[in-house]
Amino acid sequence: MRLSPLLPPLGSLKIVDVGAMMFADVGDAYARLRQSMPCRIVGFEPVVDECARLNERKRPGDIYLPYVVGDGSSRTFYECNFSMTSSLFEPNTPLLSKFQNLEEQTRVVRTTSVETKRLDDLTETAGTDYLKLDVQGAEILVLQGAQARLEDILVVHTEVLFVELYKGQATFADIDTFLRERGFVLHRLSHEGRAFKPVILNGNINGPGSQMLWGDAVYVRDFMSLEGLTPEKLLKLAVILDENYDSVDFTTFVLGAYDRLTGAAVRAAYMKVLAGAA
Repeated sequence: MRLSPLLPPLGSLKIVDVGAMMFADVGDAYARLRQSMPCRIVGFEPVVDECARLNERKRPGDIYLPYVVGDGSSRTFYECNFSMTSSLFEPNTPLLSKFQNLEEQTRVVRTTSVETKRLDDLTETAGTDYLKLDVQGAEILVLQGAQARLEDILVVHTEVLFVELYKGQATFADIDTFLRERGFVLHRLSHEGRAFKPVILNGNINGPGSQMLWGDAVYVRDFMSLEGLTPEKLLKLAVILDENYDSVDFTTFVLGAYDRLTGAAVRAAYMKVLAGAA
């Protein structure tokens, strides 16, 4: 923790996690953040058994709800044999079957008619600081139902799909355009994939191939418009950037905006800590 000890007391960071399912060998996107400052998690997981597991091991103050989050429309939920691949969109089997171990993990076992809920309509999501999305191609639906919430949100950490893994889903380009039009800029982008059949690379059927298929994108408030944020919001943004992403240059930039607004000298103190750690 480099930055948190330098700051005045901040309120809890509110994290909304849509698609909150977790596996033992995969940490959540905000794990480091939870170690550095108080956080309250409001999670949504429509696979009922998975939601129950989350509630069994939740921390005090956190809540997980079995809602299907989207744009408020009536939809079909496709539950797959591998719970993590379940989606509001039907798996695109002809495409998936061309890659190692994708079609095999996205076989629909049950369909359910659902009424999706908008984040804008859920009181539990008011005042969200950090939004994490992992909903297998339905990210654009969640964002369309969260346009009021996006006015408060500082960081969006979302899964993105580069090809149509699910029929009719939005791709990275659609997500990127939507968020840029609402005052966010892309900060980080990772990518993953699988090898085209019949190739197995390095003896690992799940190993990455040459084709980018999906990844994670981190969007932040536009750094050219930071003057529109309150001092508390600027400090929360700085903590997220430093503690969760090691974005020390961006953190320094945000602290400069905070110091200009408040007359404080947090940036100099932070840079001193960085120099001592070098």
